[in-house]
Amino acid sequence: MLLKEKVAVITGGGRGIGRAIAKKFAADGASVVVTARSQKEIDEVSKEIRTGGGKATSVVADVSREKDCAEIVNSARKAFGAIHILVNNAGVLGPVNPVEKITPAEWDDVMAVNLRGPFLLSRLVLSEMYERGSGAILNIVSIAAKAAFQLNAPYAASKAGLIGLTHTLAAEAAREGVRVNALSPGPVPETKMSQELGRQLADYFKADSEQLFKQMLQGILQGRPQTADEIASAALFLVSDQSSAITGQTLNVDGGMAFY
Repeated sequence: MLLKEKVAVITGGGRGIGRAIAKKFAADGASVVVTARSQKEIDEVSKEIRTGGGKATSVVADVSREKDCAEIVNSARKAFGAIHILVNNAGVLGPVNPVEKITPAEWDDVMAVNLRGPFLLSRLVLSEMYERGSGAILNIVSIAAKAAFQLNAPYAASKAGLIGLTHTLAAEAAREGVRVNALSPGPVPETKMSQELGRQLADYFKADSEQLFKQMLQGILQGRPQTADEIASAALFLVSDQSSAITGQTLNVDGGMAFY
């Protein structure tokens, strides 16, 4: 098992990519702390993991709040004694509008979850990882940070900022034995976020959502979207010792949409 005796905190773990990552890590031996804002969803994921013989606990929290991030970290240590892996996956889509129609409050709300949250949690786990001389932080970003799409300025900017944070953290942590990487998914239609985006784009352009989806697929070399399980498999690789020489990188798991 790649993550035997490791403790992993996964934010946004109640559904979609976060849920898939939590289940994948637990199946490979990790004790998993699943956190999100929805009690029902994270409890269901934790129960599913435990029913399958794994170890999991759930913590209701909003990662944009400093107090909630401290609660996540404290609960993880109380439940399992340490934190070896942090996956900053929690994210919100925000408004699907051109920049001139986005309010400062909407901008700030997206930044608070997508960029402030990973900063808050990373700073709380680094001291322990440095003291131990090992650890892995994985930030889930997006193709939106790398490609020119309309109507997603706060989301794209927050994810591009998260790539920048990944680089800085990696530079600061490398000699302390801690690796920090990012994973950039393409479209994952099974997630609530992708479905919400599809509906809002169809409404905005007054177009058929299925036709828009087909057009989007034309920009992918593989001609198909990705699955949450494919993203989770890549995440497992990046936090395990199989990627021990990889840090400060952004791995594209997008079927061939981006090339840097």
